[in-house]
Amino acid sequence: MQADIVFINGEVITVDQKNKVVEAVAVKGNRISAVGSNREVKGFIGEETKVIDLQGKTLLPGFIDAHIHLILYGVNQLAVSCKDEHIKSIEDLLNDLKEKASTIPKGEWIRAWGFNETVVKEKRYPTIAELDAISVEHPIIVSRTCSHISVVNSKALEIAKINENSENPTGGIIEKDKTGRFTGKLIETANMIMTEIASYTESELMKAVKIASEHFVAAGITSIHEAGAYGPESFRLLQQAVKSKDIRVRIYAMIGSLNNSHEFVNKMVEAGVITGTGDERFKIGPAKLFTDGSSTGPTIATRETYSSDPDNFGILYYSEEEIYQVLGQAHKKGYQITVHAQGDRAIEMYLNCVEKALEESPRKDHRHRIEHAGISSPDLQERMKNLELIPIPNPPFPYEFGDIYIQHYGNRVNHMYAVRDFIDNGIIAAGGSDAPVTDYNPLLGIHVAVNRTSQSGSEIGVAQSISVMEAIKLYTWNGAYASFEEDIKGSIEVGKLADFVVLTDSILKVNPLHIKDLQVESTIIDGEILYHRESLVEI
Repeated sequence: MQADIVFINGEVITVDQKNKVVEAVAVKGNRISAVGSNREVKGFIGEETKVIDLQGKTLLPGFIDAHIHLILYGVNQLAVSCKDEHIKSIEDLLNDLKEKASTIPKGEWIRAWGFNETVVKEKRYPTIAELDAISVEHPIIVSRTCSHISVVNSKALEIAKINENSENPTGGIIEKDKTGRFTGKLIETANMIMTEIASYTESELMKAVKIASEHFVAAGITSIHEAGAYGPESFRLLQQAVKSKDIRVRIYAMIGSLNNSHEFVNKMVEAGVITGTGDERFKIGPAKLFTDGSSTGPTIATRETYSSDPDNFGILYYSEEEIYQVLGQAHKKGYQITVHAQGDRAIEMYLNCVEKALEESPRKDHRHRIEHAGISSPDLQERMKNLELIPIPNPPFPYEFGDIYIQHYGNRVNHMYAVRDFIDNGIIAAGGSDAPVTDYNPLLGIHVAVNRTSQSGSEIGVAQSISVMEAIKLYTWNGAYASFEEDIKGSIEVGKLADFVVLTDSILKVNPLHIKDLQVESTIIDGEILYHRESLVEI
């Protein structure tokens, strides 16, 4: 059978059961038709076959990001970025917000994202007074890098109908100072409610998801697990964008909203839109709830107090009974279920719920997940293994936030995003960036999973380091397994989807300390080259 495309002379990392590394791959249509040596694949080359010489470069299965926010990342690209290199102080941020205010009509939202109080000169959040000084006619929201905390101005509070009589929402805080005045800071559910109020128009959302998809494809990401959208309407929008090819990455969409609405989950469960509904390009994923907060906020729910605050155990969104009421019902109806759980107390609560659900309604191959699984102590790991849970750790987190983790959690960093332990215990874990919380680049995730160092060079739970091949599997086959799709993607094997990424060099030969410096040369989805940095060498 004549192939449409043949790749030769490569370092083809198959991620099959034997972790074979071969030279060549042949593609017919959107499927892999041959894998092997140059000699074995040569027979698939015909007169019209496009033959590409990889010249020793790595060809991998397309990266799968098992926890990412495509919509949120996309809309952030329409807002002021606090991560721009020139923003080194609150004054720099205020200047950018002021410039934005001068370019948009009064009454429209001014949004900023990616703020991190630990890296600006002042080591604090902007105040409500500082934001009001920019404008009281534009509502302003500055979202922290974790997307769990924001600071807003008085106009935003007015639009949200928050006044002196307003009470804190369950699982959230509308912060006040010692005199009882609003600081503008909104924590957890209070922030999520405001984020929903500061929503975008449909045309803005369509523009945003197209930008996000283009960025992800350029990073070698061919499939994503969308970790939370804006409710039922965003599901329609995502499907529409996939159909129009504004979104090219494959999507496994979790049933969960950014405002953590359990009503949304209940409605989807009642409607019977079950996990797995869809096709190879868009598929419904697990039912999801938030249980606790941000690892960098810090607001995660811990069994012991924070190292930085002897009175702080973090924030819980729901009681164990409330979690079970929603997700236990979803399990009974055949859904895959998951939660955002960062702290060991939140993880323990969810494990109790899964255990109860499986006792009452036993089910094989349920593949229930746990997003982040931040502080995964040995006792919790043992329970995850027994329950056959799939944790979705975030390998890049220690790079950007590792020094903060040491400050807040002390020795508990040795069991944060515990990929080495998961592998050694026979637990299948899949890697997710959680972008836009941090960088979506899978090569950075692989780098940190291998090296476990922060940007400052500090070792962050270095005992959790894994090999390069193990890290690659975390971002390929394991991601496919977490969405019940390992039979069609996640490895380079005959009959599977032709989703690949070509790197600029050999990932197995480069110094492990320089993995993050590798770049994506080309991304192929469905046998079609959708991105290439330079012209591929065609012969």
